[in-house]
Amino acid sequence: MLIKHTNHLVIEIMIALILGCNFDKNNKMISNKNFAVSTTDIHPHHATITSLSKELTFDGDLEFHNLHYAAKDFGNRYTHLPAAILYPKSVSDISSLINHIFQMGPTSGLTVAPRGHGHSLVGQAQAHQGVIINMESLGKSQQMHFHIDYNKDTKSSFVDVSAGALWIDILHEGLKKHGFAPKSWTDYLHLTVGGTLSNAGISGQAFRHGPQINNVRQLEVVTGTGEIVTCTKEMNSDLFYGVLGGLGQFGIITRAHILLEPAPTMVKWIRVLYLDFTTFTQDQEQLISSGSFDYVEGFVLINRTGLLNNWRSSFKNKDPVQADRFVSEGKTMFCLEIAKYFKHEDADTIDQKVEKLLSKLNYNESTLFISKVSYVEFLDRVHVSELKLQEKGLWDVPHPWLNILVPKSKIHKFASEVFGKILTDTSNGPILIYPVDKSRWNTKTSMVTPNEDVFYLVAFLSSAMPSSRGTDGLDYILSQNKRILEVCETANLETKQYLPHYTTQEEWKKHFGSKWEDFVRRKLTYDPLAILTPGQRIFQKSTSLA
Repeated sequence: MLIKHTNHLVIEIMIALILGCNFDKNNKMISNKNFAVSTTDIHPHHATITSLSKELTFDGDLEFHNLHYAAKDFGNRYTHLPAAILYPKSVSDISSLINHIFQMGPTSGLTVAPRGHGHSLVGQAQAHQGVIINMESLGKSQQMHFHIDYNKDTKSSFVDVSAGALWIDILHEGLKKHGFAPKSWTDYLHLTVGGTLSNAGISGQAFRHGPQINNVRQLEVVTGTGEIVTCTKEMNSDLFYGVLGGLGQFGIITRAHILLEPAPTMVKWIRVLYLDFTTFTQDQEQLISSGSFDYVEGFVLINRTGLLNNWRSSFKNKDPVQADRFVSEGKTMFCLEIAKYFKHEDADTIDQKVEKLLSKLNYNESTLFISKVSYVEFLDRVHVSELKLQEKGLWDVPHPWLNILVPKSKIHKFASEVFGKILTDTSNGPILIYPVDKSRWNTKTSMVTPNEDVFYLVAFLSSAMPSSRGTDGLDYILSQNKRILEVCETANLETKQYLPHYTTQEEWKKHFGSKWEDFVRRKLTYDPLAILTPGQRIFQKSTSLA
């Protein structure tokens, strides 16, 4: 056991959590069906939070001013002001803070949330009147250490990196010094290592390498008692698998060993269109089965005119005349986006290889668009769009995103109910859709997926215009999301949410399914006072006991 001792208060809290109890405004224990944190009910004494700076010594800084940035996130829908922000320079800073709060017991009401690059969607990295740990501060104070095996067997190659480091920095550093890079990516690289490992880290390489949580060799974790634990698949394995996809509930990841592989230098980046959903999904599934390409994604296009002209600024069309004649006739279109990686020495043969691979697909031949870019340009492609949106003032708007994992056997029913019915255009943001192979996923982690070998990620990446009451407004998009989830429920599509957000304990129990009991057990073992990451709204720290 990692927890050396407990007292009667801790035991009562454990029982309360197991039984699904909560605490009312008078601090009385009550039966709980709704496990959402009501942040307005948490009012720790001012003296309690300020005592941290008097009783503890940090290598970094504990700040009580300029807190507003930590009360916002990419979702831009929730704003919960913390009482302080810790800018750690060492892991001991984080350990000391959490241990001190743990020793205070449940009556302090203090909670702690790690904040990476702030890309949570519904306040998951916020802690109302608690302490935010700025993980990027830790990343800047700790160096990356690359351990490269240049033999044929590169399975032991990894980078030892702070959880506060950004994936884009690992990419640049690994390529520049060693020609190696991580195997699995997210579509957006300006995220922290700890942030994505606490969820899963999914992108178009997941069919081949699994998500990012499948490509971790070792972790350093600070638990909810303040204990610093090194864990692997063999050592402290329960905590290792628990924190991977664990939504920050069992510990704060502070360092990670990320597996590496020799990196390509160039990418053939390809987009083709389909008018038939069945043909589109058959080709996608064939591609992830054969492994002929290195990246497989796709997106849905509804009522999008002039699209091909937009692509021509970055992609070349094989037959521009035929492309000009292509008309979607108002139908929903499906774009297959694939990539083939290669090195400079293979530049003379890559075109023939790609042409041969494309000949096995059934896309509309007049819609073949190809671009050749560097490996870095391809992986960092979303950042280019970010910069453009920032220039227009359209980046810091509400992002009511919805990410759903749909079983392969249900994807056609899902598409027929959602595309063109609930959603009649895609002007508010892209809709990603692509399959992944579950055999590449380690089922021991906290991450939950549908119960089929192949399932699809469908991501509705909407942006809402502030103050709008139209179809581009927040309320309208949220109502669409609700209707989509209702279809999943009423049609029994057996979906799971990725980056989930629920407000009741019953919803969380249903989400985790057979993993719920282990999830609760791990919470009681590693964070018995429910100090960590309250913004996920799974467990609530009490301010007192009945």
